Amino acid sequence: MTVSNADLWDERGPELYSIALNFTDFGDKVAFSGPARTVRCFEDNALVKTVLSQPGDGAVLVVDGGGSIATALMGDMIAGLAIDNGWAGVVINGAVRDREVLSTLDIGIKALASNPRKSGKTGAGDHDVTVEFGGATIRPGAMVFADADGVVVDR
Repeated sequence: MTVSNADLWDERGPELYSIALNFTDFGDKVAFSGPARTVRCFEDNALVKTVLSQPGDGAVLVVDGGGSIATALMGDMIAGLAIDNGWAGVVINGAVRDREVLSTLDIGIKALASNPRKSGKTGAGDHDVTVEFGGATIRPGAMVFADADGVVVDR
């Protein structure tokens, strides 16, 4: 039986952060979990693509895109790389594109919005660093739990 994030919060609230952002589900999986890997970037998805091209081993990529919805940080091609490389899901403080295709893919994707505009490709940003957004601090390796109610992360 799967434990909901609401039940998890009731049981372990002080041990968790709740990311206080209004995420939309874009992938076919609404509920997913795994250890966090992180990327911090702004309107540039080259680093997201690089990380998702590596073996995910059931991890969740948490992307701090600064909350910008001006450009998409992931689309169907990058999501396909995530699936091929064994990632459980992606949580993006930013936008995605190709939402119709994303909705058919067997992966969890939570993001703020969709925007067809491509992002930059310079590779600017950092990975496997602590990121903070939505009142939560997400450290690499912290467990991430996502479901229809939202996203919670081990402190």
